[in-house]
Amino acid sequence: MIPRQKVNKKLLKTPESELLALEAKYCSWGDTVHYSKNPKIFSQAEGNFLYDREGVPYLDLQMWYSAANFGYRNPRLNEVLKRQIDTLPQLACQYLHEEKINLAVKISQRMEIAFEEKGRVHFNVGGSAAIEDSLKLVRNHTGKNLVFSFMGGYHGRTLAASAITSSYRYRERFGHFSDRSCFIPYPYCFRCPYEKRKESCGLYCLKQFERLFESEYYGVLNTKSNKCEFGAFYVEAVQGTGGYIVPPKDYFSKLKEILNRYKILLVDDEVQMGFYRTGKLWAIEHFNVIPDIIVFGKALTNGLNPLSGIWAKEELISPAVFGAGSTHSTFSSNPLGTAVGLETMKLIEESNFALDIPEKGAYLVARLKELQKKYRQIGDVDNLGLAVRVEICEADGFTPSKELTDKIEEIGLSGKLTAGGKKYGLILDVGGYYKNVFTLAPSFYISESEMNLGIELFEQAFAKALKKS
Repeated sequence: MIPRQKVNKKLLKTPESELLALEAKYCSWGDTVHYSKNPKIFSQAEGNFLYDREGVPYLDLQMWYSAANFGYRNPRLNEVLKRQIDTLPQLACQYLHEEKINLAVKISQRMEIAFEEKGRVHFNVGGSAAIEDSLKLVRNHTGKNLVFSFMGGYHGRTLAASAITSSYRYRERFGHFSDRSCFIPYPYCFRCPYEKRKESCGLYCLKQFERLFESEYYGVLNTKSNKCEFGAFYVEAVQGTGGYIVPPKDYFSKLKEILNRYKILLVDDEVQMGFYRTGKLWAIEHFNVIPDIIVFGKALTNGLNPLSGIWAKEELISPAVFGAGSTHSTFSSNPLGTAVGLETMKLIEESNFALDIPEKGAYLVARLKELQKKYRQIGDVDNLGLAVRVEICEADGFTPSKELTDKIEEIGLSGKLTAGGKKYGLILDVGGYYKNVFTLAPSFYISESEMNLGIELFEQAFAKALKKS
């Protein structure tokens, strides 16, 4: 079923145990590698699989946090990168190159089709850097330092981005270098913070947000001048790190009505959900609302180059208000990234993702719901396209179980699962407010047989973890 990579062990000069010892001694542990008790070293990747140094395939159901949407070693995108290396691999970003211009045109024209809005694109490197650029746009336009964002929201770990990310642990040891966001409860219907039921709540959470504007004593509005102290509301149309939470269909359109009333911008963070993860170019397109700014990154280059950016409405980013040098990064709009990004946009235009992704998402969720009927510990299964959540609980089907979730993840990462008499591993990503949600983001090219393999491996890891509990 799955082609097995031939690992050239002559190239693996250093034993794995020695490499891990060197890593433990000389590498910073400040990244996320050591979230895992037993870090894994991989040597190759192709399609939907990573391969360890022994050639064991690991089916990847998270694809680098949705950065490699189009599969590892995608031949079309890789070939563009190789060609660009041999033509214009480097260029100082105060000069122009064709790929930058054409990529900005593609994105901007796509926005005109989706939202009937004129705007411009500014590039940077990494999602956090693009978030910081968006904050500059907000402050430049509104003159306001404060913003709203959601509980459970993640916007990055650079200084200003961490201030609008809800997790205090990112700021605990470093303090604040920017104005802290006001965090608003996200419409997390499975675990409603107000203990309401989705079918009867009437968007109660949104009404609680709207109440903040009723009195000056709620701290956000001068009711005499009708001026709000907050310049923007930062949202993820589908929460990423928060656990792939899909809000009610009409939540964002009604939120935008409130924001417009008080001249508050809507900034949509699409770093993880953009480029068809949900079945549309932007996740926000599902919710009948027009954002003022969109932040994007990750899958734009399929993970081959760190390129990110912002799109903003013309009145926010025109040369008259956001002129030369307003923000800058040495490697922004680099030709390697823009060449791959341009090819990614062409690939999207030529593909049938708008139909394929919802169909594949529905199939994967149907298989997961079969497991949910067998295991009470699977509390919630939901999705939007191929952004799929599986919430792991205690036997009551609701109390979060981080312990069981961690065990399942570690068993998958051990590379000791079997299917069809062959050895496999399973790559899963854990998110959610209680770190008990598997956030599945498989490649757009995952086949039905590979999804079936994923279900088989997941159930095997699940059963083993239950025995250890």
